[in-house]
Amino acid sequence: MSRGPAEGSGGPAGPLGGPGGAARLDLNLLVALDALLAEESVTAAADRLGLSGPAMSRTLGRIRQALGDPVLVRAGRHMVPTPRALALRPRVRQVLDDARGLFTAEAEADPATLARTFTLSGHDINILAFGAALLRRARDEAPGVTLRFLAEGPGGPAPLRDGAIDLEVGVIDRQEPEIRVGTLLQDRMVGVARAGHPLLTGTVTPRRYAAAGHLVDSRRGRLSGPVDEALAAYGLRRRVVGTVPTFAAALHVLAGTDAVGLAPERFGAPAVAALGLRTFEVPVELPPLAIAMAWHPRHDADSGHRWLRGLVRDAVGAHGTPGTPAGPTQ
Repeated sequence: MSRGPAEGSGGPAGPLGGPGGAARLDLNLLVALDALLAEESVTAAADRLGLSGPAMSRTLGRIRQALGDPVLVRAGRHMVPTPRALALRPRVRQVLDDARGLFTAEAEADPATLARTFTLSGHDINILAFGAALLRRARDEAPGVTLRFLAEGPGGPAPLRDGAIDLEVGVIDRQEPEIRVGTLLQDRMVGVARAGHPLLTGTVTPRRYAAAGHLVDSRRGRLSGPVDEALAAYGLRRRVVGTVPTFAAALHVLAGTDAVGLAPERFGAPAVAALGLRTFEVPVELPPLAIAMAWHPRHDADSGHRWLRGLVRDAVGAHGTPGTPAGPTQ
């Protein structure tokens, strides 16, 4: 029978732990120890683990050396566990159960019992478009969930990577290998003006459109964009009369002035209609808006986050078929 290290010898511990043993930890020995303690037989434990008798005997020797205890001793024709082994049995079982749990797929989250706060970031038009729908669905499906909406940030992977936000929603026109992006809907831009605006009488030509005063919504106060590039192709320049930081502010200003602005056709429709504004076809070619959501890949397998992504996909999908161009609205 193998003997353990002498008490107080100060030698390095074996693969089950002890001083210096953490780096040499072998969970296979715990599996073997669990089988030996359950079967109280080297032969039965070998059969349970699909090992040969000699291989299990060698493993028992390693366990005895690591623990400094014989673990199983002969008692007549049978083997019985030592007091140390009996004391270890429930602890070994618990350690193995915990270890197996680490490699077991997470159970699908039940929204009804989910208690989390999710942070979403995006242009304020997204909140105007489907914020109410998200809150209604969350209330009905997951009353313990809080949705925290943040203003559109500077972009880039940092807030998603650092966990400052859980989901970014909007026009995501950058490509970062560490970020997941899922397309939700393709929209397009239309012109917006107050009811009775002179521009709405007759055909809106590029020249008439450029001659109107333009209001731009830009959180950075930008005075130019794709519209200016499109008008330049006609040899035209527009007159920007002002900028405001949010889409909601732009609509309120447009309702009380002769300035014209822009709005996503589908996403902007509810807010535009609520203020009695009118939309019109922009007489120049503008790039489509690919509305998407972005998240960090560490959330791929998070069932709660999957529920959130499904919630957003359903809410945005109510504005039209994902990935298809929007048709004209009047």
